[in-house]
Order: sequence, then structure tokens, then C-alpha cells
Amino acid sequence: MNSNNNAKRGSRPPAPASARGQAARGWPAPTFLPVGGRHRMAYRLVGAASGEPWLLLHGGPGGACHPGLLQPLDLSRQRAIAPDQRGCGASRPRGCTQGNHTAALVADLEALRQHLGLERWSLLAGSWGTVVALAYARQHPKRVQRVVLRAAFALSRREIAGLVMPSRRVQGRLGSEALWPSAAGAAVSAVLARLRHLLQSGTTGVAAVRVARRWQLLESAGAAAGMRRALRHLAATPGSGPALAAARREWTALQRRQRRAVARARRPAVHRADRAALRACRIQCHYLLHRGFVPPGGLDHAVRVLARAGVPVDWVHGRFDAICPPRNSRRWAAVGARERALVTLTEPFSGHLGHEPAMLAALRQRVRGARS
Repeated sequence: MNSNNNAKRGSRPPAPASARGQAARGWPAPTFLPVGGRHRMAYRLVGAASGEPWLLLHGGPGGACHPGLLQPLDLSRQRAIAPDQRGCGASRPRGCTQGNHTAALVADLEALRQHLGLERWSLLAGSWGTVVALAYARQHPKRVQRVVLRAAFALSRREIAGLVMPSRRVQGRLGSEALWPSAAGAAVSAVLARLRHLLQSGTTGVAAVRVARRWQLLESAGAAAGMRRALRHLAATPGSGPALAAARREWTALQRRQRRAVARARRPAVHRADRAALRACRIQCHYLLHRGFVPPGGLDHAVRVLARAGVPVDWVHGRFDAICPPRNSRRWAAVGARERALVTLTEPFSGHLGHEPAMLAALRQRVRGARS
């Protein structure tokens, strides 16, 4: 889910070249806000200082904000507020699971809003970030101007199983480096408990490093599955020339990153990237093991709260998403519609990742344009 990945974090794929260029031009060093206990939340402010404020919520769990998340915004008139969630990215202490749960993330965001002196802000979230966005909006609907949610994550058993119990086909695409510490027929909870045991020590032991590397590879393969399906659809669609060319460029770049990741996974030495991946995987395992610390029906309730508060919600979901099924967004958009909410549902020809060309175009339309 390191996708907001856009973007499920040392485990997220690298941002596209355009985003890396943007980073060189204006991705600032983080500022830190004490949020309780030992935790200090890192955040960055980018764009027009007096512009429309947009809170960016990264994927994961365990991810981090990065310059690619800025791409849907018009930074000449919009302001991005990009925090790293507890234990993630530049936030301190890194990889810490103590006192780390969804209610704490919501409290951190509200503390940040108050610290910045904002009356209201809009939320742009993807993948795991949609869970955090809905949890925040449920608790503080009067502080939310509007919401754009990409690739909504429902925390279902099937989704979690897809992240920690990859199919043989997915493992086969990456060869022996994708071998995973789970027995056939094992329960999801048992696999997560095993992963937590391997990751919780915080040391860079051989077993932990292998798990982190393989988890990254398997997530990349999951994202690639959706992109591959979207590319095949575009290739069979008459008149899709420019869109097809853009999708092929992204596909080529993803394959190149996968080859590099496989090569890195075969190196015996532990690198800085391995330490970041270990921290990210530790956070991800912690949240998945507890089903995101969201009670049954909690996300449905949040959708209804937003609807009754009159907060506009735009659901954007790649129709070939192989990680978070499109039915998540379809169902919640229907729930909002039944409550007579201001909702839209957009399903671009893309997979899970936020920087796929069709997805990025859809996000820009919803974030920058006037609502229909």
C-alpha cells in the first residue's frame, strides 16, 4: 500500500522524473511539531502561502510525503501541507509503533491545523491515506472544506491478504527474490504476527532485511499488475494514441525500477535504503495487524458523517487497481449519493499508482477545477 506512491514509504516506488525535478526546485526541509510523548511530526509547506490549503495524506501505512504528491495541485494558487504520519518518513522517532494508532494520527492532524491557524482545509489522500482522511473527517467534519480520495482502502481481509499473502503468479514474476515467509494455507493474522516478530526488533538482521526487501518487491508487483491491465486496455482502444504513449512511458519506467530493486535485493550488504524500508514495513505490519485501528463500520460511518455535514467528496479510483478494488469507491460514492451528498466518482483507465497518466489527469481535474 505504499502507494500514494504515489503514494504501501522507504517502501514506496521512486517518484517520476517530473516529480524529482520539482523536488530540486522546491521541496523544503521539514519542520517539526511536538504531538505527544516522544513523537514529533515532520511537515512541509509548499505553494502559495495564502492559497487554498490542501492537506496531503500519504499512503502506507508506513509511507511518507514526497514531491510526487504535489502534482495534482496548482501551486500558484494552492498551498500544500504535507505531514509525515507518526513513525513515518522524517517524523521522529522513526519507525516507532508505541503510541501509534489512527486516533493519534487524527489528533496530530488537528494539532497541525491549529498550529497553522487554519479554519478549514481540504484533504487529498490516496490508498491508506484515505483511511486517515475519513477518520479525520469523521471526527472534525466542520474543519473540512472538501475531500478528494484516490484508490480508497477498505481494510478488508481480502485487501490485507493481498498485501501479505501474494499469489504464486505475483511471486513468480519477480523470481526467487520474492520468496515470502508464509506457509500455504496460513491465516492472515498468523502471517502478520510472523512478520511483526521478524521486524519488531529494530535491528538490521539478515531475516528482517530480506523481509523488507521482498515486501517492497511484492508491492511493486501488485502495482504493476494494475498498470499492465490498463496498458492492455488502452492498446485495444481506438484513438488512445497520446494516452497509450504516456502509459507506455510509465510502464517502462516502472519495469526499470523493478529491475533495479531486484538487483539491490541480491546484494548482501545493508544499505541506508534497507533501514528506511525496515521502518516502513514495521509501521505497515503494526497497522495491518490491527486492521488500521478502525472499528467495524467505522469507514462507512465516516462517509455518512461527511454526507450529512454537506462536505463534497470526489472519489477517484483506477478501474484496473489490483491492490484496492474499485468497488470500494463505488460503494462509498453510492452511500453518499443516498444521503444526497455532493459526490462524484471518476474511474480513469489506470491501476493503483497516483502518478499514472490517466490517474494524474483525473486528480488534477478534481483538485484544480470547479466541481460539477
